[in-house]
Amino acid sequence: MNTQVAIIGAGPSGLLLGQLLHNVGIDNVILERQSPDYVLGRIRAGVLEQGMVDLLREAGVAARMDREGLPHDGFQLAFDGRCERIDLKGLTAGKSVMVYGQTEVTRDLMEARQASGAITLYNTSQLQLHELKGERPYLTFEHEGRTQRLTCDYIAGCDGFHGVSRQSIPAGVLQEFERVYPFGWLGILADTPPVHEELIYANHARGFALCSMRSPTRTRYYVQVGAEEKVEDWSDERFWDELKRRLPSDIASQLVTGPSIEKSIAPLRSFVVEPMQYGRLFLLGDAAHIVPPTGAKGLNLAASDVSTLYRILLKVYREGRVELLERYSAICLRRIWKAERFSWWMTSMLHRFPDTDAFSRRMQETELDYFVSSEAGRRTIAENYVGLPYEAIE
Repeated sequence: MNTQVAIIGAGPSGLLLGQLLHNVGIDNVILERQSPDYVLGRIRAGVLEQGMVDLLREAGVAARMDREGLPHDGFQLAFDGRCERIDLKGLTAGKSVMVYGQTEVTRDLMEARQASGAITLYNTSQLQLHELKGERPYLTFEHEGRTQRLTCDYIAGCDGFHGVSRQSIPAGVLQEFERVYPFGWLGILADTPPVHEELIYANHARGFALCSMRSPTRTRYYVQVGAEEKVEDWSDERFWDELKRRLPSDIASQLVTGPSIEKSIAPLRSFVVEPMQYGRLFLLGDAAHIVPPTGAKGLNLAASDVSTLYRILLKVYREGRVELLERYSAICLRRIWKAERFSWWMTSMLHRFPDTDAFSRRMQETELDYFVSSEAGRRTIAENYVGLPYEAIE
């Protein structure tokens, strides 16, 4: 089997890259280790930056998002017993974000992929990458009981942190940067109306809390918990009680509770590898970087990687601009590190760390008060939250 671009991973980044390439006539095949149902079962992020919204529209997969998604022109920062609104649209010349679950993005992309007739092979195993620095790299894998070979021009590794793509790069090539945070987020999904029309990020002496949503009738809430906590120790009642304690009283009084339909604890970490390419292999999304969810950047950073590689490959195939391939990693990393900085800042400002003393609490509150009391500070938060511009490929 031959193709132009082999894509490893049928999550949203792999599917989005595949759809963009297919639309302009660049042949691609997607290989996925899991089943379609497993991929759709992942419950992840739900806040899409303006850039990702625009990219989904460019790919022709935004009809349901535009119909059912929830555009948000601002969000709330709660601290010191009060709520302060960050006016995203007013501070960024009209940009906003879209609340639309990653599962729904993936479903839309899967349906578009199936309708296009492009090849996606699910339930593959024993995947290996070969000749990454050669003219024609290839992949070998097991599918439906047979060993197969896929030869290509380029490989896009969209297979996540534990995938084979990054692990296929020889030792000593990559430099890793990592910070593991001493806490996690306990999150629940519930069929209850949102407590507020916009997201609320709360800093409290007991720890961080986030009020989010998936639709007008389905909510996603989080509370910070210790790294050693177990999800089975948290009943629904205990969760709701703790969430109420961490919200301003006027918000807490409006909270509608109900049985959870999903409950999990997500650890927080920052992770980046440099470079994001090796020969004809390019890393995208979680294969190359992870951010704490505080700044809502994980899926959005994957989308910006997709945009960069897609636009480079477009110029390679249409104009013969192969020299642009060497710029992929540097272009992506400039935006990634800025998003890592924003996510680190949001995490540092909103969470209770084990060594947080009275002085540190005052510094957190003062830092937040300084930013929200200044138009320049609010604009800094807003422009990072809606997403920094994608770098043009010239």
